[in-house]
This record gives sequence, structure tokens and C-alpha cells, in this order.
Amino acid sequence: MAKKSRKQHQCCPVTQGRGSHVDTRTLESPYSEERSDADSAAALIADPCLPSGPLQILIHREKLIRNILRLKALAATGRRTAEEAAEWLRCHGNDPSLDDPIPQEYALFLCPTGPLLERLQEFWRESRRQCAKNRAHEVFPHVTLCDFFTCEDQKVECLYEALKRAGDRTLRSFPTWVPLALHSSISYLGFFINDGPADVIREFAMAFATEASVLADCSVKACTKQLHLTLAHKFYPHHQRTLEELARAIPPSHSCQWTAALYSRDMRFVHYQTLKVLFQYKPQNVDELMLSPGDYIFVDPTQQEEASEGWAIGTSQRTGCRGFLPENYTERACESDTWVKHRTYTFSLAMDGNSRKDGDANGRLSGDFHSSPAPRGVSSALALQAMISRRSVLVVRHGERVDQIFGKSWLQQCTTADGKYHRPDLNFPRSLPRRSSGIKDFENDPPLSSCGIFQSRLAGGALMDSGIRLTAVFTSPALRCVQTAKHILEELKLEKKMKIRVEPGIFEWMKWEASKSTPAFMTRQELKEASFNVDPDYRPAFPLCSLLPAESYEEYVNRCAVSVHQILSACPQDAGIILIVSHGSALDSCTRPLLGLPPRDCGDFAQLVRKIPSLGMCFCEENKAEGKWELATPPVKTLTHGANSAFDWRNWIPGPGAQ
Repeated sequence: MAKKSRKQHQCCPVTQGRGSHVDTRTLESPYSEERSDADSAAALIADPCLPSGPLQILIHREKLIRNILRLKALAATGRRTAEEAAEWLRCHGNDPSLDDPIPQEYALFLCPTGPLLERLQEFWRESRRQCAKNRAHEVFPHVTLCDFFTCEDQKVECLYEALKRAGDRTLRSFPTWVPLALHSSISYLGFFINDGPADVIREFAMAFATEASVLADCSVKACTKQLHLTLAHKFYPHHQRTLEELARAIPPSHSCQWTAALYSRDMRFVHYQTLKVLFQYKPQNVDELMLSPGDYIFVDPTQQEEASEGWAIGTSQRTGCRGFLPENYTERACESDTWVKHRTYTFSLAMDGNSRKDGDANGRLSGDFHSSPAPRGVSSALALQAMISRRSVLVVRHGERVDQIFGKSWLQQCTTADGKYHRPDLNFPRSLPRRSSGIKDFENDPPLSSCGIFQSRLAGGALMDSGIRLTAVFTSPALRCVQTAKHILEELKLEKKMKIRVEPGIFEWMKWEASKSTPAFMTRQELKEASFNVDPDYRPAFPLCSLLPAESYEEYVNRCAVSVHQILSACPQDAGIILIVSHGSALDSCTRPLLGLPPRDCGDFAQLVRKIPSLGMCFCEENKAEGKWELATPPVKTLTHGANSAFDWRNWIPGPGAQ
């Protein structure tokens, strides 16, 4: 962790900007009115008959500024929703560059999806693990269709229309299968696209460049070189053979839907390093940045002369403020992690041709333009799309608890004589949330261990990579379940957008409670103060007071069945995944009611639950055509790892020759 103190640097204060003067009410109007606001802003500039009085000029100027800031916030967030843009504007209240007329940079990429993307992502992971990181890892798998270009904020909607027109124009001639030829050299490895399909793709890129020039007044340079999908670039020569072997394991004939995706980035930080924040940090000096897990920081390696050892000077993507930060609270991130996805055009997919809003792995997809009809060669991709389009329930067991590893006396091991928490082992969490009644209430409501936190983040990252769309999250009131849900949401970049609904009805069988009474769970207010984004308005199917210690097995399974059906009724009927984070028993008691199965025999139930590991998952999909729910393969792989026993250096036996 960072040093407790650091020399005060007066030469680099945290940058300050508008502060409370930013009016987020400028974003409260409906999203559909953005174009009219842009027109009104332009009218304010062009109107020669503006009142000349000081007050009238001030009023018009403030209106113009509000419109400009509104459009800037919408462009910076991919024009997804007005609420997200308002949050961006609120966070950037102290951004000194907020008033600067700096547009976003945009680029168009052709991106694979489906089975081919899965194999490419596997190559990304394995090549980085076996051969270290190279330049290709900075960006997701893609084919570049044009260089980055700028677009004024008020004309971004015109870019979306340019993408749709170019896609519609090229749709019928777009190849149903894009052949890929592996090419390797001393510093490059990738797939080249053959001339026939490449010509059509280049035609699409040129059409987009033309439409963008006409509609959005943008100068777009379409790619005219050999189209390629880079696998590795600027790697060590001795890694070439290993990379080639990994690349040959990717079948280029894998079924794939190709999607044209429009991304944007902040042009000011193109040549900066990108860091991802791992831990919370509260500034100790006025020139330090506030850090929250998941934040991204832009750091210029050439401007670090004023930073002490172990510190860096950077700019927060979330707030736009600049200041010092401890380096060991961060890790290197990929360049494209901070890019924003605006719109996509998916070729050869049997769906409605209108744009729609949806979620994706980066949490930035604002709308898709889908073409039709579908060719016969994409049946597997259609099956994948059909799975995604169903309403689903993912039941997940919480991560590893501290009492699983350190036994019933875990609380005594980490409590000092004056009743304070200390960390006797690295697998104890760094800290415990504050509770009004003190540390003793954690005894029957234990938190996740450090490994449990890691397991939860690992599962969340895998869900992020799978591209699922989460619609709601429900958890047991147990702290370990709420923590698991929070860490999963953080990896999905949804921790601030999606509230956790605490449902006591999915708590484990009360007969198994060691205390023989209902545990003293953290209250909603305590969870809120501990930075858990819980839903204060959710009305559970079973209040806490209804959990009785003498609960029978029949009462328990009935409680779970009622709770699951209430959860379904509280969620939208459209596609998406409902996440339920509970206990091992929930993988049986919360799925059997959905599947229309009777409760399992009590003895068999107890034996089954003992075998369910941390982050074990069950996945159910709704088959509306047949009016039933079905058990399906979970969207991510299982998590398996071994034990790591305690080690005491005092018991170490010196080897031969030791004094």
C-alpha cells in the first residue's frame, strides 16, 4: 500500500473547475430532444438579433453553455441515456477542461462475435500468459476500417445515421463468410482478409467515410491497405513459435457475425499510459486524487519529474481532475478499456432493422442496427443470439467465507484486546464494514475472505467477457452474499448503475444456523454507509422478522419458491439475466420451482449442498414458446483451485550446514 505520508507538492495541486456551478438539470429533458438542443445552440450563435442588454446577453450565454455541456456529456458517454450523461456531468464538476471545446475522436472497426470471438479471446489470454503482453493486447480483436477522426458533439447523431446508411448500402453484397489467412513475420502475427471479401468491406468503409463527410462534416480516412486482424505485434522474437502454435489453434472457418462498431476516445490522452484503480484511496494532501476501484487514470510518462518514488501524476477519467496517486493502488490497463462504444451495425442477422438499446461487455453499447435476412451459414450464431434473447436466471453461491478457513474462532483471532479489528493473515479481509453494534455481530454473519473477494471478481470478469446483459441483482441478506454481488457488479462496470435488492426469502435454511437464531445482518443504512449500492425501495417477499429458527424443510423450500416467483414478477419480462447471489442451497431450492420440479428429499438435499463450491452456478432459461423454464449451461466456466495451508516460519527445520 502507499506510504502514510508524502512530501507536499505545491507545484501540482489537484485541478479545480466549475464546482457546484455545473447545472445537471440541463440533461433532464428526454434523450430524443438532443438534436433540437443542438439546433437551439447553433441558433444562439447565429442569431444577429440577440438582445444587447447585459442581462439578456448573460441569459443567452448561460443557455448556450448549458446546451454545449449537455451535448459534450452525451458524446462522452456514447449517448446512451440522459441519466448517464447527467452523472458524467456531475462527476466532472471540478474538471478544469469542462468548458474546453475538445471533441471526441472516433473510429470504425469491424469486430467478430460468436464462436470466433471466443477463440480469439482465448488466444489473447494465453498469449499474454505464455509470452507476456504485446501491442495487440491493448485493443480487442478487430479489423480497422478507418483512422481516428474528430466530430463535433452536436453532430454525433449524424455519425450514427452515416453508419446505418453505409451498412444498408453494403448489406446485400457483404460476404456471408470472411476467409482469414494466417500471416507471420518477425514482429507481426495476424489474419489477412482475402481480396474478394476485403473489397466489399473496403467499399463499406468508403461509404461510411462519404456519408460522415456529408452528414456530419467529418474528414474520415477509410482504410485502403491490406485488411487484417492483428493477433500479436512487436513481440519478442523468441516468442514467435509459441504465438504461431496458439494462432493455429484458431479455426479461421469458425462461424462468426461481423459487426461494425463505432468507438470514441479522449484525444488528449492518446499517448498516455492507462492505469486501473484496484483499491480505494482517500487523499491525505490537497494535491492528491480520490481513487475508487474501477477508476481509470491517464498518466504521461514524460511528466513525472515532480512525483516522489512510488507516486505518479495522473488525470482521472471519471472526474477529469489531475493530481498525485500511489502507483501500487493501480495496475496497467489496456488502451481500449477507456474507449466508449456508440453504435454498431451487425451484418446478416435476422432481426428488426431499427436501432435498439442493449448492453455489452464494456457497458457502453448504445444501440445496434441489425440487418436481415439471415443467410443459412450463420445458424450457430443465431442459436447464440436466441440464447441471449431469452429471459434467464443465474443463481450463484457466494465466495469463500473467513470462517470456512479459520473456523468458528475466526473473530477472536482478528480482534484486539480493545475490540478493534486487525488482520492476522493475508486471507483475512483488509477491513470490516462499520456496524453500530460493534464487531461482535460479524460472528454469525461472516464476511468474505481475501480469496473470496478474488473469486467474486474473477467470476464477474468472466461474466463481463461473456457479453451477458444483466437486468437485476438479488441477494441474501448475509454479508458474504452482498459482498459477492458487489464485486461481480464492479467487474461488470454496473456497481453504480444497478442497485442490489436484498431478499431475506433466499437466505439459507434456518435449521443450519449455528446460532440457533436469526443472525444480526447489516441494516440497509449500514450497507449504504459501507458503499454497498442497495435498493432502499425494494419490498422483499419475506421480511427479516419472518425468518424463524425452528423452520422446517418444507417451510424453507416453500419460502424459496415464493421468493423466486416474486423476484421474477419484480423484473421486466424482456430478455436479460437476473442474478441471484445466495447460498449453496439456493442452487437447488431456487431453481427447482422454476423448472417445475418437486422439492428434493431432505437427506439428498443436505448431501448435495455440501458438494457445491464457492461461486458455484446454476443457469435457467425461459422457453416462452413451450411455456416452461429449462436448465442450461452457465455463461462462464467453473472455478477450480486447490487449498493453501497455513505456514509458520518458526517451525522451519534448518537444512544441512545451518548454524
